[in-house]
Amino acid sequence: MQANRRADTKPEVVLRSALHRLGYRYRKDFRLDLQGVKVRPDIVFTARKVAVFVDGCFWHVCPLHGRQPTTNEWYWAPKLRRNVERDRTVNAALEGAGWRIVRLWEHEPLTSAVEAVVAVLTSQSEHVSDISASG
Repeated sequence: MQANRRADTKPEVVLRSALHRLGYRYRKDFRLDLQGVKVRPDIVFTARKVAVFVDGCFWHVCPLHGRQPTTNEWYWAPKLRRNVERDRTVNAALEGAGWRIVRLWEHEPLTSAVEAVVAVLTSQSEHVSDISASG
C-alpha cells in the first residue's frame, strides 16, 4: 500500500491543470479542521468554500467499477467500509460548516469533471453537489 498515493493522483493532477488553465486558483491537499473532523479535500477553493474530492473507484467503492476484494477480504472489506463511512462523516462536517462539496470519480471524463466544478464555483446556491459519473 506504500505505493498508493494519498495526493497528486493522475486524475487529480489532470483536473487541477485544467482548472488552472481556466484561471481558477485553489489550494491542493489543504487541511481543514471542522467540528473535530480533520478534512483534506483534493482541491480547495477557500474563499468560495468549495471542496473537491477525486475519489478512486476501488478505495471509495464506486458503484460502477468498485469490486469486492477476493484476497484477504477479512482486511479489505472492513477497510473499504470505513472509507465510505469516513466520506459520509467528512461530507457532514463540511456541510455543517457551510461548504459546498463536489465528489468526482476517477473515471469521470475530464470535460464533465471540469464542468461540474465550474458549475458549483459559479453558482450562488449553498447546496452540496455530489457529482458522480454514470459511465
